[in-house]
Amino acid sequence: MRLWQVSTGKCLYTWNFDTAVRRVAFSEDDKQVVQITEQRMGFQGAIRVFNINRQDSANRSKVTVIAFAKDSNTVVTGHESGKLALWDVRKGEEILTKERAHNDNITDLQFSPDRSYLITSSKDKSAKLHETKNLTPLKTYPTETPLNSAAIAPLRPYVLLGGGQEAMSVTTTSMRQGKFETRFWHKVFEEEVGRVKGHFGPINTIAVHPSGRSYASGGEDGFVRVHHFDENYFRARPYGDLGEVED
Repeated sequence: MRLWQVSTGKCLYTWNFDTAVRRVAFSEDDKQVVQITEQRMGFQGAIRVFNINRQDSANRSKVTVIAFAKDSNTVVTGHESGKLALWDVRKGEEILTKERAHNDNITDLQFSPDRSYLITSSKDKSAKLHETKNLTPLKTYPTETPLNSAAIAPLRPYVLLGGGQEAMSVTTTSMRQGKFETRFWHKVFEEEVGRVKGHFGPINTIAVHPSGRSYASGGEDGFVRVHHFDENYFRARPYGDLGEVED
């Protein structure tokens, strides 16, 4: 279901549903719209009523990622426009927003173990750390290719980034040129410290085990790879004791 501006022919907002919309109608004051969806393919038919926010409906950006913040009453969303927002779940209201947290689509959003800060990845070829309570950017990790995922290592001062050249160009690109490795960056000093190979296409998602002793990566090549960290990973001190995680 789409809301259009008649004078310009511009689509102001789109609602997506699992089945076809059979009928729509505006309220007398034009502040709400009601619609009916079909019962089809195992989905129940439904009647839904939506409020129309005329002030910012044209400026809304599609939500691409979401996660609960420090409690079940707030969530953080990442948007197609690069916007990052903090929401009150009970009221359905936006508490705080950073319109230009990134310069392009936010592709992933993951929290630190204590949820005091989070990391985002983006098609703008960078990942960033943000403080949860005010969404203030803390660190930036720039790369040469679009990023699809970013994760925080619990036991070590590292963040893991994954992405690579767009899938449509993969057939003409070697594995090395495509940057299909998981890239490890020092969380504090914002410097790359290592890479792990394995995929033959862009990495789409990365997840670190809560124990901090392994991680999984899923790629465009159709494989999910589980990697276990060896003892050298835990003993390495590229910057001495600076920036190390305290037990």
